[in-house]
Amino acid sequence: MIKISELKDGQRIKDIFFCKEKKTGTAKNGKDYYTVVLQDNTGTIDAKVWDTESEGIADFDSKDFIEVTGTVTTYMNALQIRVSQIRIADACEYDPAEYLPSTDGNVENMYAELMKYAGTVGNEFYKKLLDHFFVEDVTFAEQFKAHSAAKTIHHGFAGGLLEHTLGVTRLCGFYLKAYPWLNRDLLITSALLHDIGKIRELAPMPDNDYTDAGQLLGHIVIGVEMIDEAIRDIPDFPVVKANELKHCIVAHHGELEFGSPKKPALAEALALNFADLTDAKLETAKEIFKNSGEGWLGYNRLFETNMRKTTK
Repeated sequence: MIKISELKDGQRIKDIFFCKEKKTGTAKNGKDYYTVVLQDNTGTIDAKVWDTESEGIADFDSKDFIEVTGTVTTYMNALQIRVSQIRIADACEYDPAEYLPSTDGNVENMYAELMKYAGTVGNEFYKKLLDHFFVEDVTFAEQFKAHSAAKTIHHGFAGGLLEHTLGVTRLCGFYLKAYPWLNRDLLITSALLHDIGKIRELAPMPDNDYTDAGQLLGHIVIGVEMIDEAIRDIPDFPVVKANELKHCIVAHHGELEFGSPKKPALAEALALNFADLTDAKLETAKEIFKNSGEGWLGYNRLFETNMRKTTK
């Protein structure tokens, strides 16, 4: 099996990939073409099908496992595949696990580290809330370990939600050392819970696409609903503590145009927003550079600038 991470410019390929995405465009000559995102457990690569009416191009769609024949080329300093043939692969020809991109970290070790942070929370009500999700609800815990944190932008792989949450929590731990006047219990609890709504926003891998709830509500609203459901089962949970926690969740994207219903009004909400943004941006950069060449990559719409790797 050819791995996406091992592909080289000019290489001829014929192998099976997971079709993560398929879009139809129209070329200047008026003919349709396909832009396809192919995936395996080492990453993704763009592919182009210029002759969509060729007998060698089977009728395929997103989420299909397809055998692709083509040539690896370089465009804008990034590899892509120029496709000549596609056929739908038989189920006996592939193992779906080989096509699930996953975290490079050890899931159990990361989860154990996350629980160490949870163990530092002293407030009895926040502690009960964390125990509800991460200890008592075994189904939630397993979903949390396996889930992605995004469809495409950052941490869009199995274990990505756990890796991102740990990254955000580590940063919040650093902030607490630098700014010890911050409320540790509130900040750590909100860091651990800030993205739990993604479990219901996104379907499990390999689909990793938005659910109805994800499209209609989004993970911030879903996450607050999940927290509110759990709080109702904890007797005498202080209203002020609940509202401060929920505020950190609803404000963690920082700006209304970025999907937060409220802008940060608490220092801990600001810190959570900064930690979330830092981890997301740096992971995005890491993923951009992962399969890129050494030169300038051209304008990147996410960072709104031309980018390249640091010289060795």
